[in-house]
Amino acid sequence: MTHDYTPGTYTPAPVHMDLGSDFYDAVSAADFPQVTLRFRNDRAAASVGLEGLSDEDWINHFARFEPLADNVPQPLALRYHGHQFRSYNPDLGDGRGFLFAQLRGGQGRLLDLGTKGSGQTPYSRRGDGRLTLKGGVREILATEMLEALGVETSRTFSLIETGEALERGDEPSPTRSAVMVRLNHSHIRFGTFQYLAYHDRQDDILRLIDHCITHYFPELAACEGDDRVIGFFEEVIRRSARLVAQWMAAGFVHGVLNTDNMNITGESFDYGPWRFLPSVQPGFTAAYFDHSGLYAYARQPEAVGWNIAQLGGTLTKLVPEDRLNEALKLYPVAYEQAMAEAFSRRLGVSGLTSEFVGLLLRWMNETSIPFEQLFFDWFGGEASVARAAKSPLADLYTRDDWRDLEKKLLAAEPVRPQRLQHDYFSNRRPCSMLIEEVEDIWAPIEEHDDWSAFEQKLMAIGQAAV
Repeated sequence: MTHDYTPGTYTPAPVHMDLGSDFYDAVSAADFPQVTLRFRNDRAAASVGLEGLSDEDWINHFARFEPLADNVPQPLALRYHGHQFRSYNPDLGDGRGFLFAQLRGGQGRLLDLGTKGSGQTPYSRRGDGRLTLKGGVREILATEMLEALGVETSRTFSLIETGEALERGDEPSPTRSAVMVRLNHSHIRFGTFQYLAYHDRQDDILRLIDHCITHYFPELAACEGDDRVIGFFEEVIRRSARLVAQWMAAGFVHGVLNTDNMNITGESFDYGPWRFLPSVQPGFTAAYFDHSGLYAYARQPEAVGWNIAQLGGTLTKLVPEDRLNEALKLYPVAYEQAMAEAFSRRLGVSGLTSEFVGLLLRWMNETSIPFEQLFFDWFGGEASVARAAKSPLADLYTRDDWRDLEKKLLAAEPVRPQRLQHDYFSNRRPCSMLIEEVEDIWAPIEEHDDWSAFEQKLMAIGQAAV
């Protein structure tokens, strides 16, 4: 599962405005005292025809937010509600970000440019609408690593330091500030539907479903009536199941799986207190405030399933409830299939079963093997037998309980075994992204404005993604 990087020409497509002003508020970006370009994703920019922008033009568009030609004329703060740790909150919406532009990718797919840290909006509540530079750096590291590991994710498009000293209660302050732009397929969230249902706007829910089918799920265009609503719901279920399975295969813990943090196109975005597992730990949490472990690693499938049910609840006045409940049965089936596919991809083979995945995770938990090491050692299955024997953790692969798993893995057909010829696989350890590494990358930036460790890590991630 990879992003489309087909080179594209700039093709504006500001279709969200077609929904009408009841879906958003026009806002203005903050006026930042300084602008220093720290990261521009030219690979992603090329896919939407923007790689040719000079640094000056880049800053004008992605820090000063001068509109792109024939695009959204003024930033739009999107309206939505959401369940936060399963408590409903009607006081949400884009509080420090907005939809800046919409355009077509190289293969014609609709894409959004959205912001984070771009200033206050009507939904900021008591927040300052800003983003810490560290938060922006963390988001780049998360998105680059997740993409390398095959996870559907937004791409960090731009990060510009903005010269403000921010006070934060959960990190040393004052701290440096930044404004970030992300590229992803949709900012239409589960919470968008919850906002409409809360206000009993059934006609607008139907309009939004039609909008989603037109621009994201065109394969459902021929469906009519109840089948159209159910078809939409089932597609969201499949994509959400695929996403959480990819997280599990990447050893990723999102941290805040609220309904406003899930979108209908099934990609991960808007990263907060994320973590990657050092080893399989079912109760591992990312957010220090997740005291009950609601969004722990092993509970992520349950959390996503609960969120899907809340989305289904917004559709109960449109279609019979028994049809929605029947559609919900698709989730565990889709998730089981997606787990088999995600772990097969990570191990570079085809045809592993969900039963194998369950046994593998249990073994990884019992042995505390570093999460990434196993996938590195055994990529390609049979093609890596000799490599695994030379692993720093080779002793673990002599255990009797591994032998049963090894037989099943070796029976699977290798996919892309030529990848093993890359220099990356001559290393003894894989590229990883543990919290200690993130802190080690941030420390020289904070202390000496030294970005070399950050740049080296991005290069290492690029190697891991070959």
